[in-house]
Amino acid sequence: MPVFAALLTTIALLAPAPRPHIVQKRIPFPPRRERETRSYAIRHYGIHTFKLRNPKVIVEHFTETTSFAPVWNTFARDVPDVELHELPQVCAHFVIDRSGRIYELVPPNIMCRHTVGLNWTAIGIEHVGMSDAQVMGDRRELRASLALTRWLQSRYGILTRNVIGHSESLSSPYHRERVASLRRQTHADMQHATMVRYRRLLRAR
Repeated sequence: MPVFAALLTTIALLAPAPRPHIVQKRIPFPPRRERETRSYAIRHYGIHTFKLRNPKVIVEHFTETTSFAPVWNTFARDVPDVELHELPQVCAHFVIDRSGRIYELVPPNIMCRHTVGLNWTAIGIEHVGMSDAQVMGDRRELRASLALTRWLQSRYGILTRNVIGHSESLSSPYHRERVASLRRQTHADMQHATMVRYRRLLRAR
C-alpha cells in the first residue's frame, strides 16, 4: 500500500498544471543587489551564487498588509531589513492580491530572502492579508494561490509535502543555516493546521 500511495503521488506530481495568468511587476534587482544576495548566500549557506537553482520547496506566507502596494514598496527598496538588519532587503518571488491577481516580483531563478534556512532552495509566495484565516477564507485569493503553487510544482517537480507554511520552516528536511543564532528563527504565518488543509486542497485537483 505505501508503494501504491507513493506511485499515485508521483503520477499526480507529473501531471501538467496550466500556467495561471501572472502580472510582471518586477522589483529592481541591479548588480549591487545581486552581489548582496551572493554575499548573503555565502554567509548563510556556503553557496557562491545569487541564483536559485533546482528549487525543492515552496513557502507560503501572508503579508500583514491589506493591499499589494506596500509589499512591493518594501521589497523594492534595497535597505537593511527591519528584523535582522541585513542586506539585501527581504523579498518574495510572487505576491497574490485579494483580487486573485498574481504578481511576479522576482524571477524564480533568483534567490529571495523570505525564509531563514530555506532561501537557498525555496520559492516564496506572499498572500495579501492579515491572517491565515483571511487568506484561506478569500475564495479568489485561495484559488489563485493553489493554481500558482500547482504550476510551480509541475514546473520544478516539487512534492506537495514540500509546500509549507513559513511557520513550518524548521521542520523542513531542506532547512540549513550557518549562522548559529538564526538556526531556530522562523515566523508564525501559515500555521501547520492551515497548511494541512492547504496541502489537501492542492492534491484535490
